[in-house]
Parts: sequence; C-alpha cells; structure tokens
Amino acid sequence: MNLRDKVVIVTGATSGIGESCALAFGKAGAKVAITGRSQVKVDNTLVKLQQAGVESIGVLADAGAEEDNKKMAAKVKSHFGKIDILINNAGISMRALFEELDTAVFHKVMDTNFWGTVYATKYCLPEILEQKGSIIGVSSINGYRGTPARTAYTASKYAMNGFMESLRTEVMKRGVHILVACPGFTASNIRNNALTADGGSQGESPRNEDDMMTADEVAQHILKATLKRKRDLVLTREGKLAVFLNKWIPGIMDGIVYNHMAKEKESPFK
Repeated sequence: MNLRDKVVIVTGATSGIGESCALAFGKAGAKVAITGRSQVKVDNTLVKLQQAGVESIGVLADAGAEEDNKKMAAKVKSHFGKIDILINNAGISMRALFEELDTAVFHKVMDTNFWGTVYATKYCLPEILEQKGSIIGVSSINGYRGTPARTAYTASKYAMNGFMESLRTEVMKRGVHILVACPGFTASNIRNNALTADGGSQGESPRNEDDMMTADEVAQHILKATLKRKRDLVLTREGKLAVFLNKWIPGIMDGIVYNHMAKEKESPFK
C-alpha cells in the first residue's frame, strides 16, 4: 500500500498518539485532515504538519457529537475530493471507583471513545468503501482486559473492539481494511486529562511515564500495520502478556491486575 496522495482523517489529533499519527502518515505522503475541540490546538498541530511539508486541513469537531462528525466527513470530501483512511483516535480516560463515579462521566467517556468512533465511521464509510480504504480504531489493552477504577474507559474500548470486529466481517468481501490498534501504556497526556469521579480533570498522571512507549513510536507501529493491512495490533511486551494471560488464566489475572493498579500513585484502593 502506498500513501502517496491518500487522504487520511485523524480524529482527536491535537496531541499524543493522534498528532503523532497525523505527522507519521503525512510524512509518508498522505494528505491529512485533523479534528479537535480546541481551535488553538488544531491550529498548533496544523503548523507542525505544514512545517513538515504535509498538505493538511483542520476541522473543529467534538468526537462525541454526531452532527460534528457528519460535517467533518463532508468538509474533508469537499476539500480533498475523497477519503481513503479514517483513524478513530479521539479518546478520553477516567480514574475513579465505579461506586463513586457520576454516571455523567460514564456517558462522556462512552460518547467520546465509542460513539465518536461509530459516528466518524458511519459518515466516512461510503467514501472508504468506494476507495477500498482503511478504518483504524485506536483502542487499548483495556479492550481485552478490564482494569479497576477505569470501568467506563474499559467498557468503551471493549465496545469499540466489538464494533470494529463486526464491521470488519460485514465489509470483508468489499476490499475495506479494518485495523484495531491496542497500545499499552503510552507516554501522552491522556492520563493528565483523565476524568475523576465528578468529571473534573485528574491533572497529573499517576504513573511514571519515562519508561513507556512514546506516542511517536505507537504512530510508527500503526503506520506500518496500516501499510501491511493488518487485522490487529497489540503493543508493548506488557500489553501482549496481559492479553495472553487474560485469555488463559483470567481468574489469576484479576488478582495480578488489582495488585498492579493498587500501586499507582494515590490509588483509590489505598
């Protein structure tokens, strides 16, 4: 697969994995459309893309709003003439015990992570079917293994994985490639912006991010998997081990995961 003159949409591309994907796919020859909820942040990322020589546009859009996604797909089609690849990256995390969690926070996470993927895919699918392109879901190891104090995030990623698997089967005879990419812990701002029980921002990551895979590394893995039209991508040794062990010893994994997450800074289990 050659990305020269392909049109790629990356949702939630103003930081982290999304921004890194926009740069990686753009440098590989694609024309890139990015989305974000802040015009300032969208403009900042566009500057980086343009400095890298990437033909790009920005669309102000809330991933969890259906009408925003509809307008986004229409604007990209109007500007570039087609859509080849959709990277469903927009996402938000949370950290709170379920018993203390405001259900509005649960809705917010599901709206962004799951419904955002559904909406963007719905309105980009006709073009991607015509181009025999790719749909990519940036999921998580949490799409395979739930973690305590992240019930909403885990639910959203399980839902994304199931949606992608079902859709992949629907379009498998029509030349469309669907990739589910599941990074492990990645050094990005997703934990800083994670929602707390009442919907406030966590503000500081509870984990040491120095030894984590970088967003740029994740983006390169996603780029290579897309070019090879892979079905699944599970990243980091820890992530691959978690998926493997959860399949074969799920009961034991409950205890392992609990103890691991309880060691986080200011863990709600302490």
